[in-house]
Amino acid sequence: MRSDPSKLADDSLVRPLPVQGRWCVHSYYTISPYAPDGSGRLLLAGGDLDRQTGEVLVLGAGGEVLTRFGRTALHSGFFHTGLWQTWSPDGRYVYYQAGTLNRPLIVRHDLVTGDELTQAGDMEGAPPSGEPLVSGLMGMLYAAGYGYDLFKPELAPVPFLQRREHGLFRYMFEPNRSSLVLSVAEVLERHPDRARILESESELRTRLGSAEGLTLMCYCVRWNPDGSRLLFYFGNHCVHASRKEPKLTYIFTADRELRDLHLAVDLSYGRSGLHWSWHPDGEHLLGYGPDPQDPAGMCLAQVHYDGSDYRKISEHRSGGHPSVSPADYNLLVTDESSNPGAVAFIDTRTGEVIRRIYLPRVFGEREPSGRNRFRVCLHPVFSPDGRKLIVNTMPGEHATVCELDVAEVLR
Repeated sequence: MRSDPSKLADDSLVRPLPVQGRWCVHSYYTISPYAPDGSGRLLLAGGDLDRQTGEVLVLGAGGEVLTRFGRTALHSGFFHTGLWQTWSPDGRYVYYQAGTLNRPLIVRHDLVTGDELTQAGDMEGAPPSGEPLVSGLMGMLYAAGYGYDLFKPELAPVPFLQRREHGLFRYMFEPNRSSLVLSVAEVLERHPDRARILESESELRTRLGSAEGLTLMCYCVRWNPDGSRLLFYFGNHCVHASRKEPKLTYIFTADRELRDLHLAVDLSYGRSGLHWSWHPDGEHLLGYGPDPQDPAGMCLAQVHYDGSDYRKISEHRSGGHPSVSPADYNLLVTDESSNPGAVAFIDTRTGEVIRRIYLPRVFGEREPSGRNRFRVCLHPVFSPDGRKLIVNTMPGEHATVCELDVAEVLR
């Protein structure tokens, strides 16, 4: 159905940041688009739908376009996370994703000189502490079925079963080098549930043939605020249903050198949950997981990075993208994929929703599946000082990034 304007946010609470002729999103709910120098500049990705190209946009504090660069071809992933554009810690460089899903490129753009360094590789945002970058290969995720809602193994940069050739890679630009530092095979060898996973693979081969196997991969690298630790997903949770693989979703954490490995959250074999990221304290993760009082249900939860102290935060179970304010650990925001969509503000002391802001997120009569130009995820993300919230919206043909003033919303 169409968004009901009567349910949308009051205009006084929402500051749209439209860019003429561009379909715009920020990177992701785990990456702040605000420049680290406090200038108020914002980093977005803009798509030219007529030419099917995307670019990086730097907006001034007033919403004007200061510079644009990085023209690259659009693919399904753009409509979810743009070009994964991310500031360097000093604000001089912008890292972004180019190339294609099966031949990805990482680019470092110098905002002072305009020079660019490029290397083969993939990224899901740069660490807040700077290089090296660490990432899986996003093409594996889209090849498995994510984004296109089809199983398309030809998109995989490395065949799924070559497990010693893909996993988590480390990238540097000066000197320009990359290396595979933790393979899928190595994670599987160290996995506490290895025997059960291999049993599932044996069952799959009996059904599909001896040349087949589980579509295991490492993906969704997320950094804690000081860049000392990361989390990553291991499994196949977005594989297309036609494969009839058991859903495997394991969230591991590691230190920056990928040595201190912990299984923090297990969402496999029927356990519900998704969208885990870091608490701003840098020690805990938060996301949607099994409800301790109702294991068949889902709740907002928190856990220490080593997998201990799992606890429920709230009954809220939209499966959206939750984050805690860096300025107020009692305040959490998440989104809801209704139509119109909603940003929910939750008091972590009580678990109650204290305010909802409704925003358009679908263009057209119905929401199409996959990642495409007709829908967005709101992906709320706090500014570093916790005073502002950036969200994606879909008020018409072009997605538009908007800014909310947190104090005004909660007044």
